[in-house]
Amino acid sequence: MTSETPFAAVSRMMLDRWLKTDGQHPATPDTVYQPALDHLSIKMRLTVFHITGPDPLQWEMRAVRHSGFTSRLLNINQLFADCRIGDFKDRRYMEEAVIPRLLEVSRIQQPRIELVKTRLLGVSLGYDRILLPQKNAEAPEWIISSSYARFLLSRPQEQANLDVADEAITQLLVEGATAKEIAATLGVSHRTVEHRLSRLKERMGARNTVHLVAMLMAGHIDRS
Repeated sequence: MTSETPFAAVSRMMLDRWLKTDGQHPATPDTVYQPALDHLSIKMRLTVFHITGPDPLQWEMRAVRHSGFTSRLLNINQLFADCRIGDFKDRRYMEEAVIPRLLEVSRIQQPRIELVKTRLLGVSLGYDRILLPQKNAEAPEWIISSSYARFLLSRPQEQANLDVADEAITQLLVEGATAKEIAATLGVSHRTVEHRLSRLKERMGARNTVHLVAMLMAGHIDRS
């Protein structure tokens, strides 16, 4: 029997509590997330966005539980310190990966669960995310956001024009992952990974996958 992933269990726990809330008697965010707090793993974050008006740049972002996940690439907890969305260090990230989804769930007052693949301060990252808006007969006053980190990857030096997916694939390849493992990590098909690897080998002049890894490793050594 396949065991349920920790983030899926946490998401379901909060979703069950959210379903029991009533828009005629709006709940506080802790009513929804409190039962899940003790089940958050080291790679999970939980944040509440407080809706303070029509402009999402003015909305307040408050961390309920920081991630225990650390990286030399980015100090995630410092970067996601409590602030207004408009004061966040990477405005483009907010405008592309966060604000559109917040506006959507606020408008329809329905949860959203998704895999996010984006870039933050030049670093590729991917994470699972659940967004839970307050049920409110008027308009939501808060949105809960909980996420589970999948990958946080530096940009390969060789290909300045690589898209986010190719950057993630090459980084995982350098770290020793197989095509099947890369596909599972990125949430894409094995065939998609193989196709992208073939295209990368052609672009870089690599004779095979081992040669491609050697070329990528050489680029990382030169950068260091």
